[in-house]
Amino acid sequence: MTPKNRRYNSIFIGFITLVIVALTVILVINFIRYTNRFGISSDDTAYDRYYVMIADNPKSSFWQSVYKSALETASESNDCLEMISDNLSRDYSVYELMEIATVSGADGIIVSADESEEMTTLIDKAESNGIQVVTLYNDNSASERLSYVGVSNYNLGKQYGELILKIAQEKKFTNDKIEVVIFADANSANAAQNLMFTAVQETVDAEDNEMRDSHPPIELTIYGVDTTSELSVEESIKTFLLKARESLPEIVVCLNEMDTIAAYQTVVDYNEVGLVDILGYYDSEVILNGIDKNVIYATISTDTEQMGRYSVNALTEYFQYGYTSQYFTSDISVITKDNVAEYMEGYEDEN
Repeated sequence: MTPKNRRYNSIFIGFITLVIVALTVILVINFIRYTNRFGISSDDTAYDRYYVMIADNPKSSFWQSVYKSALETASESNDCLEMISDNLSRDYSVYELMEIATVSGADGIIVSADESEEMTTLIDKAESNGIQVVTLYNDNSASERLSYVGVSNYNLGKQYGELILKIAQEKKFTNDKIEVVIFADANSANAAQNLMFTAVQETVDAEDNEMRDSHPPIELTIYGVDTTSELSVEESIKTFLLKARESLPEIVVCLNEMDTIAAYQTVVDYNEVGLVDILGYYDSEVILNGIDKNVIYATISTDTEQMGRYSVNALTEYFQYGYTSQYFTSDISVITKDNVAEYMEGYEDEN
């Protein structure tokens, strides 16, 4: 290479370096500007502590209900709680929001976690910075998190198993087997999901021999749903349910609100009502209407008020007493056609 070419290369490399530095400075300034907003409430009230909540689908009715309860609980102890994603100009992943929350000066983080190594590292990083982390709905048991708030996944699996047996015993099936497909998160190796699947299988296997002989054998399989975004969830479930009708499963099990609504809407939109029974999760107005119209067979409801309250209480107890429980379990209930009217009254009162 000639001296002239070397000089041009040096100038080019120097220019690229300056551009990278400038972009980095701009990003850092914007990052600080955003994170600094979190320590100040909209009404400039002085709070004792500042907490942030991070959810994978914060605009869903499930997470809005959890957040409402947590917000009310935090205000009772003069603490500030914010759904961190509400303060940002674009959508960030849960991992990115954990990074932002860690540098925002928060006293506590409430996060819908997963069992990934990346999440473990992020939780441990927050803890090493003096920020207490409560995992909510989904746990990360390998991390240094303070507490986990959620449902008993084993009990949840047993409830689904009992509902599967109820359908098997009530309905007439002409095929040589009853195929049950459980929609699972394809992007997460989740120990909680595995425990739930085990409980479903054990419950089905434990059926009384006399009842078992009254219907075809039950076969459980798992279908991975792309949970990257709400659209990807809808597309995954639609693709599965729109395959050849003769190969549709008799029962599908949905483990969250998004999956349940996507399955319900697909079955209705493409005239598959009666071809597949849906077992859902949560009790949003849409899901309750699906049960009332006999499209969704049943749903399992989690007490979101308890979940929100327990998550804040875990942090408050720690800061007040220096310790708190590692596990908080919220109640679950089964909603079917028989009792759906009771739950629908609550939405009618709100309207």
